[in-house]
Amino acid sequence: MAMSAEEIEGLIKGALPDAEIVIEDLRGDGDHYAAKIVSTAFHGLSRVQQHQMVYKALGGRMGGDLHALALQTATPENE
Repeated sequence: MAMSAEEIEGLIKGALPDAEIVIEDLRGDGDHYAAKIVSTAFHGLSRVQQHQMVYKALGGRMGGDLHALALQTATPENE
């Protein structure tokens, strides 16, 4: 079952309340998304750690309900 951009944003906002999130459905199929996420919670973390935070927020839906998510993460200072 595919996920909507709104569902993805809601899950991420639940873990990163200050996040600015832009999500694009790359194929229009609800399975392939790109997301740009800017949050102060990423401060001092490596890119890998930032992405791990986002995957954790998605609660194991990657590879199941959500097939592909291309991530671009940043802090407000590095946007």
